[in-house]
Formats: sequence, C-alpha cells, structure tokens
Amino acid sequence: MGPWLVDIESFEQVSQDETSRRLVLRMAQLSREGRLAPFVSQVADSPEFDEETREAITELACDEAFLLAVEDYLARTRVAH
Repeated sequence: MGPWLVDIESFEQVSQDETSRRLVLRMAQLSREGRLAPFVSQVADSPEFDEETREAITELACDEAFLLAVEDYLARTRVAH
C-alpha cells in the first residue's frame, strides 16, 4: 500500500466523473512525456474555459505526483468501475 491512499477520496471523485477522468489521464500522459506546460498555457489562453477551470487545471499541473497516482489508481481499479 502506497502513500497515495491518503488521497483515495480524491481519486474516487475523479474516477466517477468521465470528464475529470479523461482530463487527469491526459494530463498525466502529457506530464510523463514532458509536454504538460504547453497544454497548461493553451488552457490559460483559451476563452473556452472559465477562471475556476483554468485555476483547477493549473493546480493539477503543479502536482505531478497526484496526476501519476490517480492514473495508477484508475488503472488498478478499472475493472471495479
């Protein structure tokens, strides 16, 4: 059992919302590839997103460990969901 279990409620919230799940998985992939910063810049400059959404995405982008832990959690619990 890893330290990511502390965030299990957050992981479950992400897993239950399709949009959040897809976004976090995409951000985790971009983070692993070293391409997350350009994505965050595009979101910050996009009029399609409100300020709250921009802030949330920026906050997520600053926590690579969380992104990767959620990705791992979703992969391990895919059958259960």
